[in-house]
Amino acid sequence: MPKIRGIRFPADILEGLLNYAEYIHPKEAFLLLRGKILKEGEIEVKEFVVPPFAVQGEGFSSFSPWFLPFDPSILGTIHSHPSGSLKPSEVDLNHFYGRVMVIVAYPYRSEVDIAAYNKEGERIPVKVIFQ
Repeated sequence: MPKIRGIRFPADILEGLLNYAEYIHPKEAFLLLRGKILKEGEIEVKEFVVPPFAVQGEGFSSFSPWFLPFDPSILGTIHSHPSGSLKPSEVDLNHFYGRVMVIVAYPYRSEVDIAAYNKEGERIPVKVIFQ
């Protein structure tokens, strides 16, 4: 499997993600990321979904992977940081699920409020695709 080197968001999906995080604020939003891995090691995002029985609260969010069906198109998670920080916490890194973790930070306005990380905790580039 190739190392994840970046992530591509279609502009409309990115806008929906920012709007969802703003709607849930001040709670932490939590979503699953669906997409595919391209040959060059980038993830192409197709959609995001709310996992079954997700808990979204002030200062935390969680879900149980035991309630998920087998779905190889789920490549990671997305959660918001109402504090405005784009850096993953130790808890975030210890509960990494999938191939990529995306953080959306307050004020949820544009791609500058989004960061993505691979399994090693390294920040990876986020690209917006306009179609």
